[in-house]
Amino acid sequence: MIGRLNHVAIAVPDLEAATAQYRDTLGASVRPPQDEPEHGVTVVFIELPNTKVELIHPLGDASPIAAFLEKNPAGGIHHICYEVEDIAAARDRLTAQGARVLGGGEPKIGAHGKPVLFLHPKDFNGCLIELEEV
Repeated sequence: MIGRLNHVAIAVPDLEAATAQYRDTLGASVRPPQDEPEHGVTVVFIELPNTKVELIHPLGDASPIAAFLEKNPAGGIHHICYEVEDIAAARDRLTAQGARVLGGGEPKIGAHGKPVLFLHPKDFNGCLIELEEV
């Protein structure tokens, strides 16, 4: 059902410093910051030959990333995103097997302009999973 790894998301307390570290220290190709108000985050994508790293930072006080950074002040891996061909079919299959979909189960448009869903980390070995339709 899942396809390729789309990205690994890392919550960061200082988006500019993290961006500079990937760009200047690691020599990565870095895209400009992009605000995602519906998700309460600002993101920067690091382009790699085989996938992406998504740096995420809170956008506003109600951001879910703010709570994550309170628990993990230095930042850390927030979620893993896998591609799926049909997000509704993936959701239906997963919920039939007992997985919990966050946010009411309806896809939202993600940072790539495609539908996304998040799966409860307690159902996946403590890892928050994002599914993105390709």
